[in-house]
Amino acid sequence: MKKMIKLAENRCDKAELFSLEEKTDVIKFENSQLKDIDTKIQSGISLRIQKDGKIGSAYTKNLYDREELLQNALDSLAGGVEASFNFPLTEKLPELGTYDSSIDSITAADVVEECKRINDIISPKRKGQVNLYAELNRSNVNIMNSYGTDLGAKFSRYSLGVEILYPASYSAISRTLIDKKFKKADEKYLNFILDTYNKSLKEVKIKKGRMKVLFLPEVMYVLIWRLLRGANGRSIYNKESPIVKKIGEKIFDEKLTIYDDPLNDKMPDARSFDDEGVPCKHLTLVEDGVLKSFYYDLYYAEKMGVESTGHGFKSSVWGGETVSMKPAPALEHLYIKPGDKNFTEFLSLMDKGIIVAGALGAHSGNIPNGDFSIGVAPGLYVENGEIVGHVKDAMVSGNIYDTMKNVIAIEDTYHPAYMGTFPAILFDDISLTI
Repeated sequence: MKKMIKLAENRCDKAELFSLEEKTDVIKFENSQLKDIDTKIQSGISLRIQKDGKIGSAYTKNLYDREELLQNALDSLAGGVEASFNFPLTEKLPELGTYDSSIDSITAADVVEECKRINDIISPKRKGQVNLYAELNRSNVNIMNSYGTDLGAKFSRYSLGVEILYPASYSAISRTLIDKKFKKADEKYLNFILDTYNKSLKEVKIKKGRMKVLFLPEVMYVLIWRLLRGANGRSIYNKESPIVKKIGEKIFDEKLTIYDDPLNDKMPDARSFDDEGVPCKHLTLVEDGVLKSFYYDLYYAEKMGVESTGHGFKSSVWGGETVSMKPAPALEHLYIKPGDKNFTEFLSLMDKGIIVAGALGAHSGNIPNGDFSIGVAPGLYVENGEIVGHVKDAMVSGNIYDTMKNVIAIEDTYHPAYMGTFPAILFDDISLTI
């Protein structure tokens, strides 16, 4: 990598090199039977350069031909994308425990046995199809630039997802576990899935109206996605966010505190630097309902005349090959502060309402404006504090800047889920249509 940086320095004003090596073992069970064991390997190197006030990039699966990689990056300058930010000089960073060496001794066969154990526990106690999905992931990230930054980190992650489908349906009750090491699923985790599923097995008919709605952690992303779009440095620069001038104002219920904490190495994938080599830090977006911060990468920070918040990551909502992506503002370590209610206490607060346990059409509605309109799949109906069944063909809709002002309670525990680590949240006065 040093030779590549030197080569780029001779023909460019600034240069940055990013490399990734990643191996993932994937195990899938469908209808209680082992369906697939697969190993995915992703590796590559991406180069970003700046010359004469323009920025260009290129990537490759290997570094056999440095000249070709550099020439491809130089050719991309013809796109005329202007940039004048400096790559950072980053040297002293906190040491994080991002790799658990015990994962080295775990094989796909070990994970298969764990999935069989889980299936043997669940299968006799349910009527629906049981699916399981597990991953063992090991990765290395390195970043080097022409300012002298030379950083690297190693990561380990084990994840497990268990779902039970309702008969003749693709709707399911599911929950995910993640850790830096292989970890057997405990009784509490499995009982939540089983109990919630069995109590809601009956299909029920209900009337439309405005009611209390409990979003499980698995579907909190529907609301958070809208906030992330609004607080993104790109949205702020393009003036397409409804909160662009609301720093310091109360935008949500005072019970809500939402923050990004890349330095929390109790969770897998903690980071002390982002994909541009900028030091990561704890960033509070919303504190006690008050908007505190926006988040930036180097490019949009320079456009706005501020400093990067250390949130330039090669990521996408829709996935893809990491090395081919350009860094952009992203919150990769998002949390919602837990509250003081457990799941049973939540139910006791619901005289009549819906639990959203899955979502269809999460992308529907005007995301930049905060609008959402989703099919609940499944939606669990609660009456007098008890789950009495599940509903079909129902939708909840609203705008997060209204919905998130009406928080009744927040769960006392957070759970790993898509887009972050969240507790369940009970909202009031949400529109339900049938």
